[in-house]
Amino acid sequence: MTSGPPARDAGYFDQWYADMAACPARDAIVARTLGLPPELQFASALTWEALDEITRELRLPPGGLVLDLGCGRGGYGIEVALRAGARLAGVDFSAVALEQARAIAGRRLPEGRAGFRVGTLTASGLPDGVADGVMCVDAVQFAEPPVAALREVRRVLTGGGRVVLTCWEAADPADERVPARIRAVDLRRDLPAAGFVDVRVEDRPGWRRAERALWEAAVAADDPDPAVGSLRDEGRRSLESFGSLRRVVATATAP
Repeated sequence: MTSGPPARDAGYFDQWYADMAACPARDAIVARTLGLPPELQFASALTWEALDEITRELRLPPGGLVLDLGCGRGGYGIEVALRAGARLAGVDFSAVALEQARAIAGRRLPEGRAGFRVGTLTASGLPDGVADGVMCVDAVQFAEPPVAALREVRRVLTGGGRVVLTCWEAADPADERVPARIRAVDLRRDLPAAGFVDVRVEDRPGWRRAERALWEAAVAADDPDPAVGSLRDEGRRSLESFGSLRRVVATATAP
């Protein structure tokens, strides 16, 4: 999600995902406010309706391969692959998240339709030109710099393949209330620089309203569980600077 403690290495995320798996209450807050089914096992702030848009914009061929880059527990990519009749490759640097993703895919996708591997936003480990589509949900800001992740996406996409990214951008890039990693995101600038065409970046205020409802519910929760506490802390930080961010979706094509 958008903000958090300064330690953002794999060990931090391993513990974060382990806490989530042990806490149904945390997932219940997210599911209720974002309109998501609990079995999705989400880790970010996309609504159910947003997945319709991602699936449509990827334009995946039947049986094509979609890469979910920074997949976390895999729920969003699994749902997109299910809807599109596609194969799924999930990449994340948290081994704990990938264990959970494999278990969820085993319940929701036919055998052999999904594979998960340890990798990063800038080094997925996939061959050149192997993916028909790439999705990256609320994670591109963790690449340093974000354009390096977009170049990796371009490398793994086949010609004509599509990328769909969701993230936040600063309403004012000079606003120091916004985390530096978010201020570094400029998808209109960086997608063409990474070699993409047909670039479109649009605000999604409806997604942002749903996200506010999530943060408000998280702040109001008094559950002492560590996963709920982490969500509550993130909610407080996010609400303090809520008006400083724009919620965006970006789509582009690899020529």
